[in-house]
Amino acid sequence: MIRPPGRSTCESRFETDARALDSAMLEISARYAGNKKCDLTHPQGAVLRTDAPKDIGGDATGFSPTDMVAAGLAACILTTMAMFAERHGLDLAGSTATVQKHMTQPPTPRRLARLPVVVTLPASVPDEMRERIERAGRSCPVHASLHPEVDAPIEFRYA
Repeated sequence: MIRPPGRSTCESRFETDARALDSAMLEISARYAGNKKCDLTHPQGAVLRTDAPKDIGGDATGFSPTDMVAAGLAACILTTMAMFAERHGLDLAGSTATVQKHMTQPPTPRRLARLPVVVTLPASVPDEMRERIERAGRSCPVHASLHPEVDAPIEFRYA
C-alpha cells in the first residue's frame, strides 16, 4: 500500500475504512405523522408507514418498528440465499420464510426477545447444495446485526 508522505499505516487504513463505509451508507428519512405513525422514505422513493401496536396505544394499521426488524430478517435471509443460489445456477422462486416476533415481558424493558424463522425451500434444491445455501441464509446482514441477546434460530425445510 502506498501512503502519502507523513501518514502512518494506521491513518491510511482508517481513511480506506472510512471511504468504504461512505460507499455503503444509505440515508432513510423518517417523518412523524402523528398518532404514533411514522412515514419512512427510501432514497429511491419507496414510502412505508409504521404504526405502534395496539397494546401500547397504536392502531396497528401497519408494521410496527419491531415488526419491520422481524420482516427485514425474513426478507434478508431469503434474499441472501437467493443471491447465492443464482450464482450457482439455482432458482429459489417460491421459497418462503415465516418469523415469529416475541417481545420481552414486563418488568423487563420492551425489546425484541426472540425471532425464530422457518425457511421453506423447494425440494428440488440438490442435497449437495443445501448446507451451503443454509450457511448463506445464516450469514445475512440483518441476522448478523441483531443484538446477541435476541434469540433468532433459523430452521430450514424442503418441500
